[in-house]
Amino acid sequence: MTAPDTESLRAPVRAPRPPAWRAQAPVVAVVALGGAIGATARYAASLWWPAGPGGFPWATFWINVVGCAVIGVFMVVVTEVGAAHRLVRPFFGTGVLGGFTTFSTYAVDIQKQLDAGHPRVGLAYLAATLVAALTAVWLAATATRRILKARQP
Repeated sequence: MTAPDTESLRAPVRAPRPPAWRAQAPVVAVVALGGAIGATARYAASLWWPAGPGGFPWATFWINVVGCAVIGVFMVVVTEVGAAHRLVRPFFGTGVLGGFTTFSTYAVDIQKQLDAGHPRVGLAYLAATLVAALTAVWLAATATRRILKARQP
């Protein structure tokens, strides 16, 4: 009887993996940079078009609707057109558009309307934003797909 070949039984040696933080650091950095850009743009828009007391918060409404439309276009392009660099989606989708759209301010605006005794405005804003934002993302994604399909030879 011969001894088994122990060399063939050994698992292959793998190179050590870099620490998880090293792989995530660029993603965190581009999300932070994109978020700063998006939040700055949102803040500038709110200064340019402030909502009066009891008035409909148009700046936040349109920021969210436009941001959702851009998300619809962006997601179709990134997921259906071609491969993008691995940091494009975190930078633009999560960072810029996440910083630009502001559903936390939307919730605060609704609460302010209710606290100020304007429940109709608050509820209209609640419903209008949800319907408009969801419609915007759907229309933008659908239109982008149609445009891309029409451009194909």
